[in-house]
Amino acid sequence: MLLAVDIGNSNATFGLYDKGWKDTWRIDSKDEAQDQLNTLLNDHLHGLPVKEIVISSVVPFFTKVIQEQLAFKFKVEPYIITPVSYEKLPLGVPHPDKIGSDLVCDATAAYELFQSDCMEVDFGTALTFTVVSQRKILGVNIAPGLKTAMKSLADNTAKLTEIPLELPESVIGRDTTSAIQSGILWGYIGLVERMIDRIENELDVKLKVAATGGLSQVLKPLHNRFDSVEPNLTLDGLRHVYEVNHS
Repeated sequence: MLLAVDIGNSNATFGLYDKGWKDTWRIDSKDEAQDQLNTLLNDHLHGLPVKEIVISSVVPFFTKVIQEQLAFKFKVEPYIITPVSYEKLPLGVPHPDKIGSDLVCDATAAYELFQSDCMEVDFGTALTFTVVSQRKILGVNIAPGLKTAMKSLADNTAKLTEIPLELPESVIGRDTTSAIQSGILWGYIGLVERMIDRIENELDVKLKVAATGGLSQVLKPLHNRFDSVEPNLTLDGLRHVYEVNHS
């Protein structure tokens, strides 16, 4: 059984893999979340043995905490994905020390999925577009994520209550809540559509597009622009990177 851990700025995502993902779950990437780790592991393991562990992280202080806790619990030294890990990948990674391991994992999984030029759109804390062309990561675009944009607006607006991340039917808001939902959610649909178009036009190629991230399911009208919606794409990338380095 492989335990894959993707530590992001907002959440740490865990996945148990054995000929398929048996279970996945998330915890907050915050100090207070450390107390949840052992309890949640016990809840999700169901007595299954963990023999291998791989970690991708963009939060250094949390990496050490999880690494030590997992090593102690399972008596297995976790494999941490670093730029050295990229040397055996089927993709070229220009400037490996300047790209997040999560983005490399996304690109690796998307390429494994399509075996052709492709783009991966990750709806997380940030909204990222990772482009793969001619068997290398060509580049990345980064915009604020949906929750990040919503929180920024709430933090800078008086008397604004928390707004649900629900796509309204109309693009025209009829009250404060639907106005903000429409502006941000329908606005992000337009952002993603135009970004895909512009990238494809600049490259003069039709790319296969995969979407992932916790919020990829929110913007349903975008799904016809994606060739695949893969909730576990990043975890698949962790698994691929781990397997390539242990083959």
